Amino acid sequence: MGIFSKISNGLKKTKENFSRKIYELFKGRAIDDEFYEELEMALISADVGFTATEMICNKLKEACYEKRLTDTSQAKDILKQIMISEIDYDIPEYEYPLVILVAGVNGVGKTTAIGKLAKYFKSEGKSVVLAAADTFRAAASDQLTVWAERAGVRIVKQSEGSDPAAVVFDAISSAKARKDDVVLIDTAGRLHNKKNLMNELNKIHKVVDREYPDCDYRSYIVLDATTGQNAVAQVETFGEIFDIDGIILNKLDGTAKGGVVFAISSEQEIPVCFVGVGEKIDDLIKFDATSFIEELID
Repeated sequence: MGIFSKISNGLKKTKENFSRKIYELFKGRAIDDEFYEELEMALISADVGFTATEMICNKLKEACYEKRLTDTSQAKDILKQIMISEIDYDIPEYEYPLVILVAGVNGVGKTTAIGKLAKYFKSEGKSVVLAAADTFRAAASDQLTVWAERAGVRIVKQSEGSDPAAVVFDAISSAKARKDDVVLIDTAGRLHNKKNLMNELNKIHKVVDREYPDCDYRSYIVLDATTGQNAVAQVETFGEIFDIDGIILNKLDGTAKGGVVFAISSEQEIPVCFVGVGEKIDDLIKFDATSFIEELID
């Protein structure tokens, strides 16, 4: 299945919820207060969020006023461009060796996302090693081992309760010795004690900076699209602990409210880098804002 088909299938539920409303809104009617009120409701019902919705509608009002547009059929493409611009970030290309730290609360599909990410890089011709640095949760490394086997990549792990930074040290040492291209670091997902988690992540950061100063180092958070505005709260909470470079948004295919991309990406000013659009190991694709909006609003 091609990338476009995966995006199309992944957005099926959201499109059924959102696209019909947009179609009716832009079907040759006047641009008036009632139109903007209905547009706001359509965006909010798709979980775009109040802040992003207000921003999008205000920009559309300004553009329509400047162009003296009176008919909605002329404004649809403008809406598309505004929505694209809100979530389209200039993300630097990966450089290798690459290290990605992956965080997220338990239950969002973090381990699954790491396995799929490993498969993605392997399909790009890169050698990958996983660092099982979630040593807090029972069987976390066992689950990650299953995904490593599915993706056909190596994994470095220690016993439960080990120092996560020590696991990362071993993984980086192994990657350097074998000249691997990518190291993916799994981390603990507990938030009930943010101080402990912050200390763990700080130790991991120091290990990476010390042992692999020339690597391209990025930190991603995994979110579950079906949790809607709760995902926004998770970004805010993790953002207090470490600098987030990007988002992996899981289960986009499982929600009718894919507009949460805006609530997360636009409001938090963090790019969505990958989206999960299915359960198979190759159902993680690089996010493209233009394809997303073009598919959502046809």
